[in-house]
Parts: sequence; structure tokens; C-alpha cells
Amino acid sequence: MGVVPGPVQVVAHRGSSGAFPEHTLLAFQAALDEGADALECDVRLTRDRVLVCVHDRKVNRTSDGRGVVSTLELADLADLDFASWKSGTEEPDRDAGRVLTLERLLQLVLDHDRTVQLQIETKHPTRYGALVEYALVDLLDRYGLLAPPSPAQSRVSVLSYAATSLRRVHALAPQLPLVLNMDRVPVRLRSGRLPPQVSAAGLALRLVQAQPDYVERVHAHGGRVHVFTADQPGDIDYLLELGVDAIISNRPGRVLSRLGRA
Repeated sequence: MGVVPGPVQVVAHRGSSGAFPEHTLLAFQAALDEGADALECDVRLTRDRVLVCVHDRKVNRTSDGRGVVSTLELADLADLDFASWKSGTEEPDRDAGRVLTLERLLQLVLDHDRTVQLQIETKHPTRYGALVEYALVDLLDRYGLLAPPSPAQSRVSVLSYAATSLRRVHALAPQLPLVLNMDRVPVRLRSGRLPPQVSAAGLALRLVQAQPDYVERVHAHGGRVHVFTADQPGDIDYLLELGVDAIISNRPGRVLSRLGRA
């Protein structure tokens, strides 16, 4: 059975990161203000086992410091500036440019006056292996988010390129929706049938452009299609014509505008 088409979900990639420094409160608050349906973030474990929102293995690109996230403690990261690297960023609040913990972002989402989903991508490989998933599930359990009424109503979904990560999450929290990210389609998934625990394929834009029929194949097997990262009007319109289920963008306001929802 194929999926029933519904409203396209607009997902802010690392926040409204086209205009603000990625993975900061500035970027995520801007995405909420623009009206994004969901926020996407990447998570890594610090040396003292705190989940923080940092994409890269190292902090060099997105802060004024250096080092590998997994070898630094939260206190070390808290001393760094994660905002001023982005040209033209004004930082009225020093705290808004500090390292963002996943717990703080979760609180931001849950306290918002609209129902917004948080899409959490686990980054692998990492020296901590399964500890990432254990820490994630433990945090979500503390906020009562492991047993949504249905996958469609879940306030959280978990994404990863690592199928092993998704299997771990499914074993620990079987009701959470899972998304398998792909830059290319492995042979075993070319039919469009996703692994049994996975509800959606997260596809790179260039993959969809090269294999547009894959969207229909996934839909035919009951899966959803989320596409990253679409910022240009032409790419956004192309994905809307294909009927994808979610568009992940650094400029969520632009996607909302194309949908007439700005």
C-alpha cells in the first residue's frame, strides 16, 4: 500500500542556518519564528556524556576553538563561541551563541506555543558507539517522549546514516519513528522497500535529482521521503512536484513561502 499524500513538512536544517549560525539558539528560535514544522539537529556525546548539537567531529569549523567533541567536556565547550564565525551575525545574547545541549533544544521545542517536531540525527562512527543511543533514549524518557500515541504524533524522530544506530533506537524505543539517511541507494534498498523498523528515507537532494523515480518506489512500499537540503526556489518547486513528504532546508522561511504559508 502506498502512502497517502499529506501536507509537506517543512524542516529547519540545523535551525534557520542559512541566516544564523547553525545549531545555536539563535538559529532554532528563528526557525520557530518563521513557522517551521520541525527542527533538525545533529548530536554528539561529550567526554562527560552530555549530548550536544554539533555536526562535525571537531569544533574547529563552527567555533573559535579546536578539538574533537568526544574528547571535550561540556564545560570546555561552554567556553567557546559558536556564533561569531558566521559573517554578519549579531549576538545580542552571549548565551544564544554558546554550545547547545540537546536537552536545552528539547525544552525550547516543548515550550513553544505550536506543536513542533524535533528530528535528531545521531552521528557515527564515534568512540562512544551505542552510548549515544542509550544517552538519547534516556533523555527522551525523562521527558516522557518514548511512547507517542502514534508515530505520526511523535514529538521526536531519530535520523541516522548508520542503520546500526536506528536498530539500537528501535530496540530501546520501538514506537519512535526512524529515518534512514542516504547519499546513495544501496542495492538492497533499490526496490524502495525500507528496513522494517524505518518509516522514512532521508535522501540527499542530488540523489533525488539523479533518481527521481525512487520517490515513487518508496511511496509504493508505504514509506515516506524526506529530502535534504533544498534552499533554492527551483529545487523546492521540483521536490513539491515530485510529492516528497518533507523538505529539509537551511532557509525554512523560503520553503514556507513557496507553499503559501509564510
